[in-house]
Amino acid sequence: MRKPLWYVLVLALVLVLAAGCTAAAPAPAAAPAAGAEAGATEQAADASSSASPVMVRVSTVSEPSTLDPNLAQDSYSITPIEQMFLGLTNLNNETGAVEPELAESWTVSDDGLTWTFNMRKDAVWSDGKPVTAKDVEYSVKRAVKPETASPYAYVLYSIKNAAAINQTAVPTDTYDIDSLGVKALDDYTVQFTLEAPASYFESISSLWTLRPVPSWAIEQFGDAWTDPENIVVNGPYLIKEWRPSELLVFEKNPSYYNAANVQIDRVELNVITDQNTELALYESGDLDVIGDGATSLPIEALTRIREDSTLSAELHVGPRAATTYVGFTMTKPPFDNVLVRKAFSAAIDRETMVRDVVGSGVPATQFAPKGVFGAPDPEVGIASDPEQAKAWLAEAGYPDGAGFPQVTYRYFSNTLEDAIAQALQAMWSETLNVNVELEPMEFPAFLASTAPSVPVEEMPEMWRLGWTGDYPDENNFVYEVFHCTDSENRPRAECTQADELAKAAGHETDQAKRVEMYNQVEQLMFGDEVRVAPYYHRGFTTLTKPYIQRAYPTFAPVNWDTWKVTEH
Repeated sequence: MRKPLWYVLVLALVLVLAAGCTAAAPAPAAAPAAGAEAGATEQAADASSSASPVMVRVSTVSEPSTLDPNLAQDSYSITPIEQMFLGLTNLNNETGAVEPELAESWTVSDDGLTWTFNMRKDAVWSDGKPVTAKDVEYSVKRAVKPETASPYAYVLYSIKNAAAINQTAVPTDTYDIDSLGVKALDDYTVQFTLEAPASYFESISSLWTLRPVPSWAIEQFGDAWTDPENIVVNGPYLIKEWRPSELLVFEKNPSYYNAANVQIDRVELNVITDQNTELALYESGDLDVIGDGATSLPIEALTRIREDSTLSAELHVGPRAATTYVGFTMTKPPFDNVLVRKAFSAAIDRETMVRDVVGSGVPATQFAPKGVFGAPDPEVGIASDPEQAKAWLAEAGYPDGAGFPQVTYRYFSNTLEDAIAQALQAMWSETLNVNVELEPMEFPAFLASTAPSVPVEEMPEMWRLGWTGDYPDENNFVYEVFHCTDSENRPRAECTQADELAKAAGHETDQAKRVEMYNQVEQLMFGDEVRVAPYYHRGFTTLTKPYIQRAYPTFAPVNWDTWKVTEH
């Protein structure tokens, strides 16, 4: 049986990348202290010794876009922010349960509209100032102000007047920031008033967007307040150095209220876009953890890892509440035609993509994966169907691709994403007989280039994005990502019944009705309107040295302060 063209092309790419795995790894950067220069064995052996600092070396395929909690929206930024800034609550890395952090306790009014958080009194900033409820109020107001241009402000729209204030057209219109439903009742009590009851607000209280930030540092340094020499934090780690596109260095914060229980003194976050190099450094003992971010290890690496007795024992695989999708610019021809979007979605061979290109996760036709409250089961949406894809494209006026213009698929480049992009390009060519140009970019530039504010003529017709759930509720998926006015709405969809249902479902108190409503929303958004084409729910594929004890969260960012290094 003849293999399809896309399969042959991807197989050739995999073989080329696999050959690269045998290349010599570059020498690791020299550590700044004698105690950190020892290899992995010496480091682990010294873990319990107070004479030598405990260091862990991890990696990421992209550096952060920002270290400002109010401006962060991507996992590459959220991970370091998680280590430096505390939330009112935290999502436990092992159980996913909401647990106290800055808030020791909280209460909810009988009508579900008022949430009151009682904060601990021993938390301090790294400059010695106490962390107070006023810092929380300042941060929430800063995130909601339209001038801040927080890309994640929409996650706060459940707070009274947040949407109205954030969507104010400044400077032509004005708003009253004090009408926002957040108020410091005293130094250690902060209260939120909501637009409508929202049981998931408990999880929202853990998000980075409303974590307290230091007003005085922001006022003094402006945009430079997050530079290592200026930043003021309250979490378990401080950033000490940031070498762009190379390395971020974090050290334990002695001012952190629970510093006595943080064992790891130094974490080096290495920026390595080539995941084969990443694996080589892990094998040589120059990295302790790889594959811990939003991007899974590529299939050629996973194949070799699973065949190696040592590496396979150090491989951790599991579900991540995350979905990767092809985004469509719905206001730009030819993707302003829903039949074209349907054709491109149906032309993606999801099963083969997961099995032969990605090597982890499960195929997806809807946005929210199983385990998220309200996620349809079985899945809805558009299944892979080459003949239906051809029929839809012909109905759109492009039989067998005739007359279809060249279009662009923009994505952020790393080893796995290069393979995925080339697979998609080959699938669309093989099934639809169309020409798709690939446009790889570095992640921060890519994210900015697909923002809702980018003029449509500068937008690619298609682009790659993904979503990792912040909390296990469909509200965080369909409403907070795709609502026509109350989200970023990167596809630029017009408001439809799907948006009305998504918003109403968030306010519905009957949980059975919520499930029914979200089933309709998923089918409308991704099966009928096809705002994006989900194609796989990601899993994590992480390599961790055996001397590191840690959890592997499904929803929350990792918490380095809970990791332990043991002797081996």
